[in-house]
Amino acid sequence: MNITKDIYATSLSLLTDLYQLTMAYGYWKQGMAEQEAVFHLYFRKNPFDGGYTMAAGLEYAVQYLQDLKFREEDLEYLASLKGSQGQPLFEQAFLEYLQDMRFSCDVDAIPEGTVVFPNEPLVRVCGPLLQAQLIETPLLTILNFQTLIATKAARIVDAAKGDRVIEFGMRRSQGIDGALAATRASFIGGVGATSNVLAGQLFGIPVSGTHAHSWVQAFDEEEDAFMAYGKAFPQDSVFLVDTYDTLEGVRKAITAAKKLEPQGFRLNGIRLDSGDLSYLSKEARKLLDDAGLTYTNIVASNDLDERFITTLKQEGAKINVWGIGTKMVTAYDQPALGGVYKLAALRNNDGKWEYKVKLSEQLAKTSNPGILQVRRFLNEQGYIADMIFNEAEALPEQRVIVDPLDNTRRKKISTDTKYSDLLVPIFRKGELEYELPTLTAIQSKAKEELNQLHESTRRHLNPYSYPAGLEESLHQYKSDMIFKLKQAK
Repeated sequence: MNITKDIYATSLSLLTDLYQLTMAYGYWKQGMAEQEAVFHLYFRKNPFDGGYTMAAGLEYAVQYLQDLKFREEDLEYLASLKGSQGQPLFEQAFLEYLQDMRFSCDVDAIPEGTVVFPNEPLVRVCGPLLQAQLIETPLLTILNFQTLIATKAARIVDAAKGDRVIEFGMRRSQGIDGALAATRASFIGGVGATSNVLAGQLFGIPVSGTHAHSWVQAFDEEEDAFMAYGKAFPQDSVFLVDTYDTLEGVRKAITAAKKLEPQGFRLNGIRLDSGDLSYLSKEARKLLDDAGLTYTNIVASNDLDERFITTLKQEGAKINVWGIGTKMVTAYDQPALGGVYKLAALRNNDGKWEYKVKLSEQLAKTSNPGILQVRRFLNEQGYIADMIFNEAEALPEQRVIVDPLDNTRRKKISTDTKYSDLLVPIFRKGELEYELPTLTAIQSKAKEELNQLHESTRRHLNPYSYPAGLEESLHQYKSDMIFKLKQAK
């Protein structure tokens, strides 16, 4: 399945900001269009004040790049654009260049489902400057959102401590595309099922659902509503019990279930969607158990997130299935990841790399130069540190990792420590080399990755800052560059 083709019937070549096209035109005018460049896509801070981030969205990005081509209708639209004086914004010869352009960059990326940390390139693009520039916005819109939602989902699933988590968020998500991408990313983060039927069809995610309050309201008696639903779904009924009075609704659900039992009915669950979920779940559990319905699940919904779930768990709530909507699919407490895409190297006329850095008054916003790779070190207990290094330069024998925001924080790595390099080849000269894993395989990888993190990094309140920084010689090179650039200014 090609996600982007199945969801969108039109070209996505214009899914970009205008300034990407104006810069591309400028590069073309200056004869720089084919100059080799390196860009990195990364973020500066873990979302939700957390200790880690979960990479997601690469499959969308791969399929976007595979299909990247300016079609006739795209070029006709660009030809219609006018400058402030009424003249065509782009020359016809430039539009002809775009018409003939075929994606030919090398792309390396960190696979989906990998835990990642600030300043680590999720994607590295190497190729013609014009092409590498054009894809900035679509890569960011794809990876920023799905990485954010996968991280939120992972935190929520972690808080549920093995309970089933279902994604219920489509009605509150940011439009059709937001709903589909959020469901996919939530599944990567560990969610077990979704109410989103189209996402189930497109991605193969299990679908699950109950009924709404309107079902109960459509009948004269609440018990009649439960009886009718139970007859329709004798093995898969979850009764929503809070339409009028929650505990009375539980009693009526039990009465209906008992009446239907001789017909082979089995009440799968009741759902609580309002009120004091801790108290109500405990009272509901007593009622269900006293009636012999010990197997019946208690499902909770109502604007839940990892913090609310943690509190309910601490209070001993008898909930074992969690329906999560708004606060997961919209990343309610932090609606954007803030990923960026920065030029890090440009090959000069002599064929040598010139490294680039973007300065800022804020140290966190100063970019890293070089052709970067991420090396993850591990031992028997799991992951211990990540080192960002310039793979175009020889590594010193001594491995020292420097925090880019505090150069007094350093971690020495012994030479015999096991490691793996995270960025893997995706495209070479525009040809796909990477075999896209199934979504289930990505979810399994994400679970394994989280298990490799120390619990102090995974905790939600004041997590341990995992050591992830620059290799010492790269840190020094960057510092020297910054000093020279500031002196020159």
